[in-house]
Amino acid sequence: MSHSLQILLNGAKGRMGQAITAIASSENANVFAGLDQGDDLKKSIGNADVVIDFSFHSVTLGVAKICAEHKKPLIIGTTGHTAEEKKQITEAIKGIPVVWAGNYSVGVTLLNALVRQAARALSQAGRWDIEVTEMHHRLKKDSPSGTAETLLKILLEERKLAADALKHGREGQVGERPLGEIGVHAIRGGDVVGDHTVMFAAEGERIELTHKAANREIFARGAVRAAHWVKGKSAGLYSMEDVLGLK
Repeated sequence: MSHSLQILLNGAKGRMGQAITAIASSENANVFAGLDQGDDLKKSIGNADVVIDFSFHSVTLGVAKICAEHKKPLIIGTTGHTAEEKKQITEAIKGIPVVWAGNYSVGVTLLNALVRQAARALSQAGRWDIEVTEMHHRLKKDSPSGTAETLLKILLEERKLAADALKHGREGQVGERPLGEIGVHAIRGGDVVGDHTVMFAAEGERIELTHKAANREIFARGAVRAAHWVKGKSAGLYSMEDVLGLK
């Protein structure tokens, strides 16, 4: 077997960090440094093949700058970034290979591709209203989820709509549903790992594309798979579609 991938994991104490640590050895990888709040990334980064960040959205920019300084590939697993944070991170990572995804499961990556295909095919097939629903555990802080944001980005692109087409929930006398609106609904409760559904509704028929995650291991394995893939790649910003060869 080839030399195991040496991973510096930031956010090691979180749910995803613990999941990655638990499965790393089975994926020919080694988390040689599991860091969290208060730890110094620079002390360990020299020995890393790849850095994986599952800490917090406001921390990722600093991680990105250190990775760029040391020319280390980066896997970004944080979500909930502001528009300004996204802009600054994108600028900081120029010069290194980075995989940035809202969700690292193989199934969700395929869901993204299927949603794009459906939105494109149905755009010329009469009126199809779109609703996106996501459910997560009660402790999740950001809304909508990073996975839902990716799905919404795909739908806006394929429908050629601006962000103001998104309707986050409905209350009161909102009137008839306008053409070109995309409904977004975030549900929180219990210990749900992550459910995502995109519904296309027309007169007399409805299509629903759904992915349900039963555990965090699927995301952990996807993130480590991305880490193996990104090592040795040329500088650039990549997605899980790139990792799985769906582009």
